[in-house]
Amino acid sequence: MKKTLAIVLAALMLIGMFSFASAEAKTYKVGVSIYQFTDNFMTLYRNEIENYFKSLETDDVKYEITMADGKNDMAEQTNQVRTFISQGMDVIILNLVQTSSADAVIDEIVAAGIPLVLINREPLAYDADGNTLDESYEGILNNAQVCYVGADARQSGTFQGEMVAELENHGDINGDGKISYIMIEGDPENIDAQYRTEFSVKALTDAGYEVECLDDQVGNWDQTKGQELCANALSKYGDAVEVVFCNNDAMALGASTAIIAAGRKVGEDIYLLGVDALEEAVQLVKDGEMTGTVLNDHIGQSHAAVDVAVKLLNGEEIENYYWVDYVKVNKAYVDAQ
Repeated sequence: MKKTLAIVLAALMLIGMFSFASAEAKTYKVGVSIYQFTDNFMTLYRNEIENYFKSLETDDVKYEITMADGKNDMAEQTNQVRTFISQGMDVIILNLVQTSSADAVIDEIVAAGIPLVLINREPLAYDADGNTLDESYEGILNNAQVCYVGADARQSGTFQGEMVAELENHGDINGDGKISYIMIEGDPENIDAQYRTEFSVKALTDAGYEVECLDDQVGNWDQTKGQELCANALSKYGDAVEVVFCNNDAMALGASTAIIAAGRKVGEDIYLLGVDALEEAVQLVKDGEMTGTVLNDHIGQSHAAVDVAVKLLNGEEIENYYWVDYVKVNKAYVDAQ
């Protein structure tokens, strides 16, 4: 009888311990809204967010990720954020659709007391006419539960221009003393697009080279649009086009198709630059069909975003900005890997 009673008591103790451990286990709800799922770079980024959160799980801590597609529609994303708030998310990671109209949605998250990690698209930006927006953005990012994780797009633009300047002919293929280029921009309201457009050219002028802009069009980060715009520019300006700057690799991949169709040869009679270091673009650099791209480190950025989200969940202090460096990816870099 005593032996049986001891076994029963031991079993009850184990059950109690298990129940206590289960009660201590915590599942955090994480809402993630990405501006557009079809974006090549953000696809890599969002997948890595999920994978990294999963790798950080323990027996005591779990992360329930709700991933939403903003569909490049600010109204859609605003509704997603409101749903996140009503669902009581413990933290929100937000890749803004429009940086120029984001203050209201950010205010709603802050008012709900939910920690916020902004990624990839910096909220401090300019409107379509280049006017500085309300300084309320700066105030928001001074909030103890709000931060931005990204890469300084000025650096990526500078690296594009430097890769041209480092060429033997400095991008001046026809030897007329100036570098004639076309620019294919991303979203004109996006600070990354603005900075990449400005600083790619600035790197050349700062180095003392004369430049000539033949064409500057908006491709909205889209590969098909990049192909169309490049094809139109090559048809209009022909051999005068010496350099094609693209704000991202998706548009550069489209431009590559247009360049080949026009009978031009990258590295011989034209140069092509992108940003993101997508696998397809790096392969083109390796094959000599693209002059260079710039590594936009989706792993480094996504891990930094998750790490700071975890800090916020744990009630730890954070900084308001976290920067991840870009890396030049040209033929020399690829061959050295």
